[in-house]
This record gives sequence, structure tokens and C-alpha cells, in this order.
Amino acid sequence: MDSAYQYLEGDSAKRLKKLPSDAYKLIITSPPYNIGKEYETKVSVKKYLKTQKSIIKELIRVLHPNGSICWQVGNFIEDGEVFPLDIFYYEIFKELGLKLRNRIIWHFGHGLHSQKRFSGRYEVILWFTKTDDYTFNLDDVRVPSKYPGKRHFKGPKKGQYSSNPIGKNPSDLWEIVLNDWENEIWNIPNVKANHLEKTEHPCQYPIELVERCILALTNEGDLVLDPFAGVGSTMLAALKTNRKVIGIEKYKKYITIGQERIDSFMSGSLKFRPINKPIYDHTQSNLSRVPEQTKNLFD
Repeated sequence: MDSAYQYLEGDSAKRLKKLPSDAYKLIITSPPYNIGKEYETKVSVKKYLKTQKSIIKELIRVLHPNGSICWQVGNFIEDGEVFPLDIFYYEIFKELGLKLRNRIIWHFGHGLHSQKRFSGRYEVILWFTKTDDYTFNLDDVRVPSKYPGKRHFKGPKKGQYSSNPIGKNPSDLWEIVLNDWENEIWNIPNVKANHLEKTEHPCQYPIELVERCILALTNEGDLVLDPFAGVGSTMLAALKTNRKVIGIEKYKKYITIGQERIDSFMSGSLKFRPINKPIYDHTQSNLSRVPEQTKNLFD
């Protein structure tokens, strides 16, 4: 692979067969959810998973022995019933010999409002490895500690700072964190209409979500693969962190959009949300105030 990236057009099931074995340090993607978007045909859960399993077999073949797979999924809904895709996928990956390292919960603040169940506000990233010898760079993804000034109160380290000076482990719950002393809030918001990265893709995920995974699970110069590349968020995260990347995408229009984003990134004009940037404090908005005429409804 001579260039830093390749955008391959075509069906993943076919394209993957032409890729070399044991080559990619990280395979990260958000596969079709079987919810009837324009890029998928809605079928039974059983048939959907059977198709995905054949693709996963090829992904494991091309995965580096020290590599990881991050599989980001939500729920499939049919006749009002929820099918948690991560549970179904776990069985497939486990059957094929991979080991689960984390079930990461990505919590976000906005989404569709449900009427007959609680509104969904999270998705899952399943992080699997091929072997026990895998790359994990915790220091590259630490987040601000809640109490950086806390010290050991007894023992041989009494009086010394007890937290890591460069931050804490972000844990497996990627959600809102409030920094009380600076009044800042962090999380990784999903890509909705007002997100500066938003394109016409209906299920686009943010660059910073992928970036955290890439920083933690690969080293500079490593190869990253996204078999359902969409508009190129994984590719941008990889290029932003000095990795090489291949994206496979079936639909030409998404490749066109993704290529335009890559070109903008290369020229320095792409707008994206920096990793770990504080989000807007909604309590400061006038919209957060209860209207005077409705206050008595909440008394």
C-alpha cells in the first residue's frame, strides 16, 4: 500500500477476499443495522446475521495477530421489539475464536424520541482481539481526572499525588463527564443535524469516536480497515493520527462525499470536532428555562 489511504468501491464480501491476510492492526466499523436504510435491504435477523458472519470470517483472516476489531452497533427494532445487536454479534465473534476485551457503552444526549418505550441514548462498541498479545496505548487516550489534586493519605506514598498526572482511564462508559471546578462537560456527541461534521449519510458516526479507538489500539504507521466506510469518518480519523487506512464502500455517492472530506482535510479546510473538546453546557441556554406560564405544572 503506497499511499496513506485507499477508498475501494464495491461489496465488502467480495473486496475482502482480495486483501492480504494478517495485515490490519485495527478493523473498525459500524455495519448496517438491518433497519431499512437506503444502503441496505431489511431481512430477518437470522438472515442478516448469517450474511454478516461470512464477512466477519474474512475480517478475522485479514486481521493482524496483534490486532483488534471494534464493532460499533445499536439495536434492530421489529414490530416494537428491541433486538440488541451486540448480544447477537458476541456469539458470532466468540464462535470464531476472538476474545472480548471491552463492551464499550457510547452514551450520547440526543436521538429519536420513543413513545412506547424509553428513548434510546446509547450504542455499543464491541472490542475483540485475535490473540492475548495486542496493542493497547492507554496513555494516548486518557481523559482529565476528576480530582487531580488528590493525594495518598497513608502508606509509603502518603502525601504523593494518587492520580496519573496525564489523566485517568476513560473506562468502558463513554458518556458525559462534568468537571466541577471548570464547569466543563465532555462526551462524544452523535452526528445530528447541528453537528459540524454532518453529511447526508443517515447513520454517520463522529471522527473522534473512531479516533479514540485508533489511538488506543494502533501505533503510528499501522494499517486500519473499515469494511463499511460510508463517508469516510474512520479514514479521516486514521489520517489525522498518522495511520494508513483502507475503506470499502458499496455506494459511489458516499465515496464521493468521503473523498471530498479527505481532500478538505488534506488542504486543512475540513471542519471536525476535536477529540475531548468540552460540549456546550445546555443549562446556559434560554431554552433550558421553564416558561413562566408552565411553572405551576411542575409544582
